[in-house]
Amino acid sequence: MAPEPFRRALIESAQAMNRLGLAPGKSGNASVRVEGGFLITPSGLAYEEMREDDIVFVALDGRAEGRRKPSSEWRMHRDLYARRADAGAVVHTHSPFATSLACLRRALPAFHYMVAVAGGADIRCADYATFGTQELSDNALGALEGRRACLIANHGALALGRDLEAALALALEVETLARQYMQALQVGPPVLLSEGEMARVLERFKDYGKP
Repeated sequence: MAPEPFRRALIESAQAMNRLGLAPGKSGNASVRVEGGFLITPSGLAYEEMREDDIVFVALDGRAEGRRKPSSEWRMHRDLYARRADAGAVVHTHSPFATSLACLRRALPAFHYMVAVAGGADIRCADYATFGTQELSDNALGALEGRRACLIANHGALALGRDLEAALALALEVETLARQYMQALQVGPPVLLSEGEMARVLERFKDYGKP
């Protein structure tokens, strides 16, 4: 069994995700990398009811250990940990504005320089696939190529980080950007930043938040 601090931290992050409106009800899921695999929130359990022994360990071969079933989206988390060394934690949300934009199957373009916080000049929207399938995981990984966050068509959003705090902060930033973009669209098409400007922003973001 993974150390209790990891389980407690995961529960606290999941509850924060719920409290911030990023995962209403029982929606969304979160995970953290541990030795041999990852810990993930269980399927169909309210966040405020979660206890340490509700958290499920999943090995990178897909084998699950625990008294509950892992989130139906465990494949997305497993594939990210297997292929992305920079993924220390993963957060999947159904936040209102990001999900609304995903239901339009629209990416977040370079309307604001903070789009670069996800690692590129835009935040892509992954193609649709049925929830919990390998196809959905494959689509999400494609949209995350060179990125740390993406939208998922007719579904929600996905963010990864070096730890739970970073993944949660990025998911919140994606929701904020989605809200700002949709509000701007009520007036008209936003003026997009140029490729050159976004390249400059991305270069400056290499030191963003560092001492």
